[in-house]
Amino acid sequence: MARITVDLDRQIGRVDRRIFGGFIEHLGRCIYGGIFDEGSALADARGFRTDVLNALRPLKMPMLRWPGGNFVSGYHWIDGIGPRDERPRKSELAWLAEESNRFGTDEFIEYCRELGTDPYICINMGTGTIDEAQAWVEYCNGTGNTYWANLRRKNGHDEPYNVRYWGLGNELYGGWQLGASTADDYVNKGREFAKVMKLTDPSIELISCGQNGWSDWDRAVINGLAPLVDYHSIHIYTGSADYYRNVFAPHQAERAIRICSALIEQARYNQRIAHPIGIAYDEWNIWYRTRSADDRKAGIEEQYDLSDALAFASYLNVFIRECKKVPIANLAQMVNAIAPVFTNPSGLFLQTIYHPLQLYVEHAQDVALDPTVVCETISLDSDDEAAQRQHRIADLGPFKVLDVSVTRDEAGRTVTLGIVNRHRDDAVTTSVNVGAAISSAVAYEVNGDDPTVRNTFERPDAVAVKQRSLTPAGSGVEVTLPAHSVTVIRLSLS
Repeated sequence: MARITVDLDRQIGRVDRRIFGGFIEHLGRCIYGGIFDEGSALADARGFRTDVLNALRPLKMPMLRWPGGNFVSGYHWIDGIGPRDERPRKSELAWLAEESNRFGTDEFIEYCRELGTDPYICINMGTGTIDEAQAWVEYCNGTGNTYWANLRRKNGHDEPYNVRYWGLGNELYGGWQLGASTADDYVNKGREFAKVMKLTDPSIELISCGQNGWSDWDRAVINGLAPLVDYHSIHIYTGSADYYRNVFAPHQAERAIRICSALIEQARYNQRIAHPIGIAYDEWNIWYRTRSADDRKAGIEEQYDLSDALAFASYLNVFIRECKKVPIANLAQMVNAIAPVFTNPSGLFLQTIYHPLQLYVEHAQDVALDPTVVCETISLDSDDEAAQRQHRIADLGPFKVLDVSVTRDEAGRTVTLGIVNRHRDDAVTTSVNVGAAISSAVAYEVNGDDPTVRNTFERPDAVAVKQRSLTPAGSGVEVTLPAHSVTVIRLSLS
């Protein structure tokens, strides 16, 4: 039998709720036909799909990133303000589409307010200019008698938006990005953008454009922009048609976080930087089926199975375990495009990945703990060259079958465990001991018939959440975790 032992005083750090952030991009049907669907019977007077709002509200997103993503490197925000019918319709080169500009800055801010989430705007450092970035900050946050602040007022918004988070461009290391550059050129440009934006509003927080956390680009950008930024971003998506590579691949994110954190620590030490710099893992998800050129044009509408939900929950466990290094994470995306919510003109269903996210949001506590986990391990074949090229994670193994995060509340009266049984075929029975009397225990289980099962419009609950009570015995409880399952256990302590 497996064992999970929890010391309530063995703290890792505090869990920042911003790790449950989201991201929406002008990509496929994420915005148009997703969150914003003018003329739909399901939309309100503003064009917001009310069924999508109702699906997103339980996720309690603390922040929402917009407008990209690749889209932003060709986006000029001025096209998306003012009367909607007067906004220009333009070619969109990132995803080879057309952009109506009917959803812009003002609509984004209103959507954030509807969801009770903080806006995070990524600026155009591809084809955009310093003046354009400065004007965007002033339009959103300006309080003076200036052109851009007055234009916001003219557009019907007297009070400043107070946008706190601003990203300095997106993935500019990549040849697919409009305005791609070398790291040195990005740093030189980024210094000037940061200076002008901070002079416009000293209260904003800036996120530098990172790659995978350990690249030469990351090292150069961290060293060059550390004095000016508050966070450095990481983008790594994982996924594989091979079951075990899929569910173990999120450990690649754990490696990226460790290395990136060390680069940040080195830069702060060498340059005597007093302010903290966190990691913003501001694009993450499982994404591997819809990566061809044709899929990208079609809107990368990934259909998630149960194995993806297991990998998804492991990402959440990583962010909790690495909470001292990662205060921000943004799931890409929220609707239709690689997303937990999937719509058609008449309704929606929740993809498999929605359920672990909602459970962790609802039940994860404020203090992360460091449990001892004893269980079976599995090794991946490191001789598979194709698999090595894909993710190169075999060297991180052997992997524990049970992936676990543990949190508690401040008072030590509630303990939550997030446990992923990643064994494809076998249930695992484990004891859980927390060293204090347990008064009640509830388990919330995400599972389905087999790892390949998906939710659809025809079978929206093929993968769903089942709740069951557990019987505690003193300071412990025994639970059997079904094969290929995610289980969130909430313990109330006497």
